[in-house]
Amino acid sequence: MWFPNEQQFSSQCQSFLVSQNAVDVAYDVNHIHRVVKAAKQLTQEEGADWGIVMPAAWLHDCVSLPKNHPDRAFASTMAADKAIGFLESIEYPSAHHEAIHHAICAHSFSANIPPKTLEAKIVQDADRLDALGAIGIARCMQVSGALNRALYASQDPFCEVREPNDSAYSIDHFYSKLFGIAETLNLPSARHEGERRVAFMRDFLEHLAQEI
Repeated sequence: MWFPNEQQFSSQCQSFLVSQNAVDVAYDVNHIHRVVKAAKQLTQEEGADWGIVMPAAWLHDCVSLPKNHPDRAFASTMAADKAIGFLESIEYPSAHHEAIHHAICAHSFSANIPPKTLEAKIVQDADRLDALGAIGIARCMQVSGALNRALYASQDPFCEVREPNDSAYSIDHFYSKLFGIAETLNLPSARHEGERRVAFMRDFLEHLAQEI
């Protein structure tokens, strides 16, 4: 049965996501809620189709593989396929399926799939914003802890004279990836928010430098 009510649809999505037993705490239901919130704001600002963005935002991580998994680059396509299967089961309008599938595939940094639609750009931006700012720092530490990485390299904590190695050090991930994310955001409003969050992260590193 298809539920046209957004609250009912959201409840259906949450029940589905819980049943998937996500393996990564950095991609839990709280991450999904934040992405949906950011995506809704961008949809309103850009005049996009919420009927496409909403399910893509809710379901973009219904398959989530660890950062060091060999199939990580294919996770978003796997998620897109599973999401469409779920949407078919609740009779979500099939006219949106192709656009939803693309938006989910393109959201992933690892997949390196360019977003071709406004809706896909919104989902990608909303997901990437969640890797920045205070929540981005917290999520980075969650992932690094799960992978048993050290916090920083004692001889050069902030990559001043060496290349970042985020497979070994948590802080290196700021330099190898996170600081560059703001430049990859598609929409002006998302880029503005991304820059604000990166500034906070740089302040964090300044405080960390003082403490160590």
